[in-house]
Amino acid sequence: MNKPDTIGDVIPTTTSQDEFLGGRVSLLQPAKGYRAAIDPVFLAAAVAASPGQRVLDVGAGVGTASLCLAARIAGLSVAGVERQPDLVGLARRNAEINGLGDRIDVMVGDLRQPPVRLAAGTFDHVMANPPHFEAGRGNRPPDAGKAAATVEDDVTFEDWLRFCLLMVRPKCSVTLIHRADRLDRVLTALDGRLGDIVVFPLWPGPATAAGPGERPAKRVIFRGRKGVAGPLRLAPGLVLHGEGGAFTAGAQAILRHGAGLAL
Repeated sequence: MNKPDTIGDVIPTTTSQDEFLGGRVSLLQPAKGYRAAIDPVFLAAAVAASPGQRVLDVGAGVGTASLCLAARIAGLSVAGVERQPDLVGLARRNAEINGLGDRIDVMVGDLRQPPVRLAAGTFDHVMANPPHFEAGRGNRPPDAGKAAATVEDDVTFEDWLRFCLLMVRPKCSVTLIHRADRLDRVLTALDGRLGDIVVFPLWPGPATAAGPGERPAKRVIFRGRKGVAGPLRLAPGLVLHGEGGAFTAGAQAILRHGAGLAL
């Protein structure tokens, strides 16, 4: 059920303040439990939005992807939905800290019973970083917040996709980031629901003269459009690390300088 939106003003007592995009985004997040890393930054970079458009961030957490996207594209309006009230409180605080309170609106809600302020079919783009692990597989994190962010429960990936499709306008885009080893399930779920799909691997590296290296991709970005026809395209992707483990110039452009990601 939806909880009263005022619950989103609750702030965790123990937080850290971290910087993203080379200091352009300052982020409060829980000191323990799930903590944002590079996934939401790459997710935001892959959204091909324009000034004046509306974007929905599903499972917004503390607002990392929303903040990175709004920092990159001026005049963009971002709404977020997140079911953990303490994270919503931090997301709202983060929007204010970064001077983006007038363009980012994160609210408490569940995907099956979304906030009444969210109207279906009104967003130009929808982005999401769903839980990456299936329920009952592997060891569930002991921290409840981290478990909620990373492990599916009664809300499955298909439920996430259904909600994203409900919210996005016809012929507009849905962008997701997920584990590469769940590629088959993601593509099966997308089949017949999105067209013009781009599959964009993130290769750990290091790059070699022959290609992205021997290590398999761990993350894949998916972007498709609702209600359009078009073949699936496998993009070359991006190599994240060079020799010695440092980020490549391409990865640095996104993580440090806030560049967009051309899919």
